[in-house]
Amino acid sequence: MSHPRQAEFNHLYALQRSYRWTAKNSSVEHRCALLQKLRATILRHADEVSEALYADLGKPRLTKIHSEVQNAIIAIDNAVANLHEWVKPVLLGQSKGFEGADMRLEYEARGVVLIFGPWNFPFQLLFESLVPALAAGNTAIVKPNEMCPQTAAVSARIIAEAFEEREVAGVEGDVGVANALLELPIDHVFFTGSPTVGKIVAAAAARHLASVTMELGGKCPAIIDGTFDLDKAAELVAEGRQHNSGQICLATDHVWIKEELLDSFLAKYQQILERKHFKNGVFDPSTMSRMVDSRNADRVQGYINDAVSRGATLLRGGRSEVAPDIFEPAILLNVPLDARVMQDEIFGPVLPIQTWRHPAQVLDYLQDNNKPLAMYIFSEDQAFIEQVVAGTSSGGVTINGWASHWGEQQLPFGGVGNSGSGRYHGHYGFKELSHERAIIAHPISADKEKDKPWLERIIVPVSAMPK
Repeated sequence: MSHPRQAEFNHLYALQRSYRWTAKNSSVEHRCALLQKLRATILRHADEVSEALYADLGKPRLTKIHSEVQNAIIAIDNAVANLHEWVKPVLLGQSKGFEGADMRLEYEARGVVLIFGPWNFPFQLLFESLVPALAAGNTAIVKPNEMCPQTAAVSARIIAEAFEEREVAGVEGDVGVANALLELPIDHVFFTGSPTVGKIVAAAAARHLASVTMELGGKCPAIIDGTFDLDKAAELVAEGRQHNSGQICLATDHVWIKEELLDSFLAKYQQILERKHFKNGVFDPSTMSRMVDSRNADRVQGYINDAVSRGATLLRGGRSEVAPDIFEPAILLNVPLDARVMQDEIFGPVLPIQTWRHPAQVLDYLQDNNKPLAMYIFSEDQAFIEQVVAGTSSGGVTINGWASHWGEQQLPFGGVGNSGSGRYHGHYGFKELSHERAIIAHPISADKEKDKPWLERIIVPVSAMPK
């Protein structure tokens, strides 16, 4: 049975399908103008975005321009500043058998792109996905996440104000709307979310042979060997674990620390929690974002309960008594590796800590489990760093920092295997949302030998082969 709004969605798709050839051949100036108009529209609604994020997730209103708005603007400015270079054809040298041929790579739009935004950073990641789609000359149907209704509404208003529907159309709605949009024979899907839903999206895209970009997250480990300043390591782990109450794909999901360092690390980590999230020893809920809904709060508490039932120690933290959808930062010790908290992406402010005596213990675990979106190595021992990098795989790596590989626009960002596919940010986003088209032009020649089909010129006859 088709969705009640299927005719609406079909109409939007038809508009964009007809317009995609105009968009494909649009000038750099036109694309930059679209991005600048989006920028101006976002800034006009910046206060509404901040209020919406507070209403949906309890994100603190710390500055006039929210960080989610700032990061979307950074992506736009980077694209506008560099698009003239990104669109240039890549000229290739000549090769044997193709002498005189003009070979090049050109970037062309994929066509109609369907973008699904996540709920954890519902504004920033929605528009960071849209920016490369526009820079590459695509049209886009954009669905904000329904779990953050206030942010979805302001995002849809911004899109409607900045674009014609044939260029970009915002569509609000629930999972049924998402499924209906996936019935459209779109050219590319950009999805940010969980691996479970990612598999559903990828299967739907495969029905139309649409290409996909998947940013799916994963259990990002922090590995500490004691050669890096332990105070700094604890601070960075805490930042990565508590940011947005752990509802971030780049969170430091769990720690592997050398056994003899455990007590010292715990003391430093707990001091940081007291300083940042407690007042006179009493937890301050205003310092933490809310869990997105009670279902996810129940899920995270379930991880804690499961780990404790298997013999783990809850050193501190858990669901707040004064605000049930907010968690006090939690620490779990002696967690069995088969506990759910060590198998599933936590997406909450719970830190399981594992100890190791030999690097092989860490590498064996990481090799036996899904590849994470990020890995954090805290070490000044270059041999140790190289051993960990060589013995593991992840979407990206930050050494002696947290999520720096995400923040640097010159680096590609994305996952591998269970943590995603495809790359974006900066030039890599432009290329991801483009088709890299191979073009070779043979010269007109009076030389009959050169005019032969290329296959005849490069294949050696059997009679001429060495005996």
